[in-house]
Amino acid sequence: MLKPGPIGVFDSGYGGLTILSEIQALMPEYDYCYLGDNSRAPYGARSFEVVYEFTKQAVTALFDMGCNLVILACNTASAKALRTIQQKDLPNMNPDKRVLGIIRPTAEIIGQITRSRHVGVLGTVGTIQSQSYPIEINKLFPDIKVTGEACPMWVPLVENNEYESEGADYFVKKNLDNILAKDPDIDTLILGCTHYPLLLNKIKKILPREVTALPQGEYIADSLKDYLRRHPEMDEACTKNGETHYFTTESSEKFSGAATIFLNKEIEVKHITLD
Repeated sequence: MLKPGPIGVFDSGYGGLTILSEIQALMPEYDYCYLGDNSRAPYGARSFEVVYEFTKQAVTALFDMGCNLVILACNTASAKALRTIQQKDLPNMNPDKRVLGIIRPTAEIIGQITRSRHVGVLGTVGTIQSQSYPIEINKLFPDIKVTGEACPMWVPLVENNEYESEGADYFVKKNLDNILAKDPDIDTLILGCTHYPLLLNKIKKILPREVTALPQGEYIADSLKDYLRRHPEMDEACTKNGETHYFTTESSEKFSGAATIFLNKEIEVKHITLD
């Protein structure tokens, strides 16, 4: 029997806060622990081996905090580390605990949204190179053509609070033009990085009207709620006091200040070290 604890939410930095806020909005009664590995972010261009090691350290830390269920609210971690942690590490760490990613829930919903069966994925270099989205989508919908576009400047624009600047216009338009040139039949674009929803207003202004930009948060929240409904034993292992605690490997003051960009509120943050 697992001792009940909060739901863990991990990201390499701040972007996972967009996922957390959607989960909180749908399930406010649950307790959450958010961990951002900001001191080693971004993960996007790091190797599979490094992302796996960093993610495993974060999952271990959240387990040690009492979390029985951890959500990797980071596309790069989900792409490069999730499967190995689930198959190799979890049986030794604690076979009753669970680690879930955010790529599969996004893949599951895409077949209901695209009409042309041509889908684009915008993501970090690591997420695009991993081919995780085409693999997961084609498992479920073999008829869908998936095209990727790495957007290495988008995360720095968001984290430096430049996402509404004219400089951001240039890079957003450049990447959108690139992916639509690769496949003009795309009618749905997955925002395959949790930072990208902050650029959504710019994306919508640039995209043709017939192309839909798809943030992940709402679908991840729905998927998590459904998962807990289907796994009542895990739901019982989650405490429900409506509390959220925030942790970062960076300066707590720096994290707290930047987090307001994503949450529109001030939060208390504790510093931790991962090893």
